[in-house]
Parts: sequence; structure tokens; C-alpha cells
Amino acid sequence: MTSKKASNPATPGQPRVIKKYPNRRLYDTDTSTYITLADVKQLVLDNEAFVVRDAKTNDDLTRSIMLQIILEEEAGGAPMFSEAALANIIRFYGNAMQGFMGSYLEKNVQAFTDLQAKFAEQSKSVSPETWAQLMNVQNPMVQGMMGNYAEQSKAMFEKMQEQMQKQAEQMFGAFTIKR
Repeated sequence: MTSKKASNPATPGQPRVIKKYPNRRLYDTDTSTYITLADVKQLVLDNEAFVVRDAKTNDDLTRSIMLQIILEEEAGGAPMFSEAALANIIRFYGNAMQGFMGSYLEKNVQAFTDLQAKFAEQSKSVSPETWAQLMNVQNPMVQGMMGNYAEQSKAMFEKMQEQMQKQAEQMFGAFTIKR
């Protein structure tokens, strides 16, 4: 993928548009070039806003392409998800908890990303030797950061439970028989 912009770049503030053709090729309208899934992955890594559209129907295929990237990464030898984790995620589809689970996972991943960014910012001037010591799980600083993350995760889960309880009370309150 070429990193320089085409002569007619996307409108500022608008996401980059990638068209997917029936032959499964991806076309970057910003650079006027065909790109690969690896190029799309790089857009994600670069935090560049983009949308993938079906060239024929204009349907939004962004999620589908991102899932395809995850599938390739998972098949690449160092999977992030165990079979048990994947099975549990699949079980939430169609379950009454599906919407809550998606929100919970999204907030947890964001909290972990924020923690990672904070850690990276604080460790810019750290030597490789010190870095190895810092990453020792027994290190109190690492334990404290992971403890904070666990507390945030627990708080998000408790908030989700409270929301579910309120919704259940509202839903069942409509069925209450008055005497």
C-alpha cells in the first residue's frame, strides 16, 4: 500500500473509503490502489478511520473485513483466544445477555488499551534491562496496574449487573398483578 495520498484525498474528517469488489479485491479510493488485508490491518494499527463498502451494493463490510483480519491472526500461530473462550463467546449469541456482553467486552478492551498506553508512556525512557525487571509479574508496580485493571473490570461488571436488574424490575413490574 502506498502511504502517500492521491490527488483527491478523502474529505477531511471523513473516513477513508475502501471498496470490496466481487473478485474479493480491496480498492483504496484514497490512494487509487488495490490493497490487501495486511494493508487494512495497518490502517487499524495506525488508528486511521476507514469504512469498507461493497462496490456493487454499497453495503458496509467493515466489521466483516475486521473479523477476517482477526481470523487470519488467530490462524497465524499465536492465537489470542482459546477454544474455550471462543465457545463461550459463541454461546452468548442469541442469549438475553448478548448486548450486555458486547458492551462489557468493549469497555474491558478499552480499559486494557488505556492501561497499556499509560504504561507505554511511562516507560519510554526505560532501558531494556529495567524493562525486563518491570515486566516481572512479581513486580509490585505491575501487580498494582493489573489490580487497578481488575478493579475497573469488576466495577464495569457490577454496573452491568445493576442495569440488568433495573431492566428486569421494569419489565416484570409491568406484569405485576394488583390485589
